[in-house]
Amino acid sequence: MCHSFHATPPSCISGMGLSTAARLWGPPGLLLTIALHLALTLRLSKASALPHRDYCVLGAGPAGLQMAYFLHQAGRDYVVFERAPGPGSFFTRYPRHRKLLSINKRYTGKANAEFNLRHDWNSLLSHDSRLLFRRYSLAYFPDAGDMVRYLGDFADRLGLHVLYNTAITHVTLHKDLQAWNGHYFLLTDQKGQACQCSVLFVATGLSVPNEVDFPGSEYVEGYESVSVDPKDFVGQNVLILGRGNSAFETAENILGVTNFIHMLSRSRVRLSWATHYVGDLRAINNGLLDTYQLKSLDGLLESDLTDLAIVKDREGKFHVTLKFFLEENNQSAEAIPLPQDDNDNFAMRVAYDRVIRCLGWNFDFSIFNKASYESRGSRGLFVLGTASHSVDYRKSAGGFIHGFRYTVRAVHRLLEHRHHGIPWPSTEHSITQLTSSILRRVNEASGLYQMFSVLADVVLLKENATAFEYLEEFPMQMLAQLETITGRQARHGLFVINMEYGRNFSGPDKDVFFYDRSVGHMEDAWQSNFLHPVIYYYRHLPTEQEVTFRPADWPLPRPTVIHHIVEDFLTDWTAPVGHILPLRRFLENCLDTDLRSFYAESCFLFALTRQKLPPFCQQGYLRMQGLVGTESLRRHGVESGLLRNYAPVGSRWEDRSQQPGSHEPAGHPLAPGPQVQPLNSNKEEL
Repeated sequence: MCHSFHATPPSCISGMGLSTAARLWGPPGLLLTIALHLALTLRLSKASALPHRDYCVLGAGPAGLQMAYFLHQAGRDYVVFERAPGPGSFFTRYPRHRKLLSINKRYTGKANAEFNLRHDWNSLLSHDSRLLFRRYSLAYFPDAGDMVRYLGDFADRLGLHVLYNTAITHVTLHKDLQAWNGHYFLLTDQKGQACQCSVLFVATGLSVPNEVDFPGSEYVEGYESVSVDPKDFVGQNVLILGRGNSAFETAENILGVTNFIHMLSRSRVRLSWATHYVGDLRAINNGLLDTYQLKSLDGLLESDLTDLAIVKDREGKFHVTLKFFLEENNQSAEAIPLPQDDNDNFAMRVAYDRVIRCLGWNFDFSIFNKASYESRGSRGLFVLGTASHSVDYRKSAGGFIHGFRYTVRAVHRLLEHRHHGIPWPSTEHSITQLTSSILRRVNEASGLYQMFSVLADVVLLKENATAFEYLEEFPMQMLAQLETITGRQARHGLFVINMEYGRNFSGPDKDVFFYDRSVGHMEDAWQSNFLHPVIYYYRHLPTEQEVTFRPADWPLPRPTVIHHIVEDFLTDWTAPVGHILPLRRFLENCLDTDLRSFYAESCFLFALTRQKLPPFCQQGYLRMQGLVGTESLRRHGVESGLLRNYAPVGSRWEDRSQQPGSHEPAGHPLAPGPQVQPLNSNKEEL
């Protein structure tokens, strides 16, 4: 039954045949919500008698286990189905050459756990400090086997409910008005047993090799099966189809033993350090670029693979030709014309010993009866992890562990409110803490840093801007639905805090190392190129139409006003004049108030001379919670230039509270001095 968990767990689902696989490419929405319309082939008259789970997760990889953790912590009714005997089965085989591209930065010089997650690309989120990946590998680019071991410990130590050796072979919908979403998801396993779920998470990753059908494609070896022993390639001519990390990983493995390697793809190579997209070619694998540009026989070529064909000669060698040559000639392989017959310097006129396909992966839709992309038709079905990357493809890190661990948490928070009435987590603060709250997050938050331009923090202002609620890592594209999704109200204006690269900084054709690439002056902050915080202020919550028709390349609609915090080489936005002061002035202009902190004597002076006190004085001094001044504090203020020295000429500074025999209690408030004069510099204003 679905509700039991044993060392050898029983299956829990009932079976139908497989449908054809459909290509995954994403619509807008939260983490690629997929629609399953009602083309039902499974008609169960006793559906209500089936074993039931509120939440079902397909796949015990990183994304599936991350969602299981959040469900487990919330005490929800859930189960994870995994076809393999253990979690992380993808990593038992891939990458083929076993080196992960996700960095394992064990040292940052900081003790802040949240900050350190910015540079830990492998750990999942949990409360257990033992489950940090740096405890599993010393390597900067760790071995895939370490990931398998880590995921096994993550599932076991946290007691997650995973049914292993259970392959879901079919998923359909059963309409039921009593269900949360108006239907149940009916799942069938390899033994023909069935189970129904209210919400379905598909976290199976991209597991179907991407193949291109062209004449001669049967001669091509796939990345998933080609030998990884360099000895099998000694003295051979090799053609690799593809231009991604798997292609370059394969080339790197055999670079030193082949005669030459040619790499063919329809698009130019994209380097991750030029595009800021971690899915593009990483420097650790780009040795072939060196050997190509330094004239060592290897090379890169561009052509549409669908226009080509491969023919095999009597000696077992492979030749590249054009597809229309085969269509025009019904002849043996030896008689088929080759491009070099007409053009004797055709680039690929040599014969190849091996042709290897490294074209990436597609999502496997074969378990679904019918798929469409209308999310309203499949409410309650979410795709998590790598397969959800279409939402932020080439824009952020949502296809990788260090990104989707945060998007999974966002989905969980959405469902906690939708189905259990628990509002999106938030903290409420006095308005005087606004500047410090924003600065803390932009300097340490990992979710903002890794899912830049996708997840953003939201500050919801209270009436008269006396306080605010702080919401972390909300999906930016759902801003118009914020009140519905979170259970929070945005009636009095809001700030959105995002991390962004400069709009003209990255791209395959950009020179990201140009001479004046950095911006150092706060007045030029809007021209910052590197990742930096951007704060949007809206008087009213944007509408769906405004979000949909926002300006091109803008992550959000045009705000009432916007502020860029100038980029920083150390990604440390704590400079008093360069970072903090401009931010505070921006917030004060938006709120028409003073966000500075004051000593009690300054608040006393303001009470005598102003009609409206700064919020810090209203919420502190007038409630007898202000900072009490002493002679030592006054002396510090004078010595720092923040207060004038009104002590009598010839007198010495004394803190009477520290003198023997003094009858004045320590910390007794001082009599107010004359009003503080206007300050003439940024440092004085701070």
